Amino acid sequence: MVKKNKNTLRSINWEKEKKRWEGMKHVFTEPAPEVGLTPRKAIWKKNKAALWYYEAPEKKYNVPLFLVYSLVNQPFILDLAPGMSMIEAFINEGFDVYLLDFGIPGYEDKDITIDDYVYDYIQKAVKKSLRHSGADEVTVIGYCLGGTLAAMYAAIAEEPIKNLILSVAPIDFSSPPVYDEWVKQLRHGTIEYEKILDMYGTIPARFIEAGMRIASYPIYFSHYASLLQRADDKEYVEKWRRFNLWTKNHIPFSGAALKQLITDLGKDNKLMNGNLMLRQKQANLSNITANLLVVSTTFDTLVPSQMSASVIDAVSSADKTFKMVDGGHATLAANGELPDFLAEWLPQRSEPI
Repeated sequence: MVKKNKNTLRSINWEKEKKRWEGMKHVFTEPAPEVGLTPRKAIWKKNKAALWYYEAPEKKYNVPLFLVYSLVNQPFILDLAPGMSMIEAFINEGFDVYLLDFGIPGYEDKDITIDDYVYDYIQKAVKKSLRHSGADEVTVIGYCLGGTLAAMYAAIAEEPIKNLILSVAPIDFSSPPVYDEWVKQLRHGTIEYEKILDMYGTIPARFIEAGMRIASYPIYFSHYASLLQRADDKEYVEKWRRFNLWTKNHIPFSGAALKQLITDLGKDNKLMNGNLMLRQKQANLSNITANLLVVSTTFDTLVPSQMSASVIDAVSSADKTFKMVDGGHATLAANGELPDFLAEWLPQRSEPI
């Protein structure tokens, strides 16, 4: 028995073990990593929001990209670091990029509604992007809940949208895969959520994070297990640190907007059913005629494909594609290069110079 233990000890790669534990120590003792390093400049601001412009080193396409991210996380997942940045990938391919960053709301923002986000933030920022770029049309790309907002905007937009890309965007709430019992109670009127939202005004970030954990990974330790296995890989550790920083940076949520989403989408599924009204205008998906690309991922427990795929049949677009991609909820947002399907789909619809 002793001999076996000695052989086991001899077989251990002590140099690798040393690097692995140094990597773990690095994660827990070093300052938070820098993110959002791609050069940019703010060309418009409103309240806490900013419209960021990323100029392509060599512009190859006339149609710029306008990115809309979620209201529950900060958008730096799109620009984690050089080589780990979707924004960097876009500009390196020759696209000028505009990113609408909604900022971090405070209590004073508790009355901001979905109507406000669509009209006063997204629509105005798109108009500014078109003026700034001098372009005739724009490609709108929405990620997660930002994709939901992008679809709402496209359904009421007067601006020329050439392409609309919805990435892991929850649109169809007819059969939600998570919170299904809550939704049943909500639709039967037995949950009094409005009083709770009114009490808080702006919903704290820790509540938003807890909700996302319940919906996706209630027991959230697997990422540490993955880190422990690969902590000797410096490149992996640096990517892990940045991704982990993003997962822990949920932001507060306007109570009025959340109340509206719960009622209009979660309870009544109005966007999918064509009954959603935004400032007295019907936000009907059939109004959308832009070239449409809808993307879902195979391991997305938060927004599975059935919540996105139905959009294809609801729009009036002649050119429309649904794409299922291997990966999880944030796979495409955190990519350092354009996926093959996007590298093929987007350029030919963006007016090459």
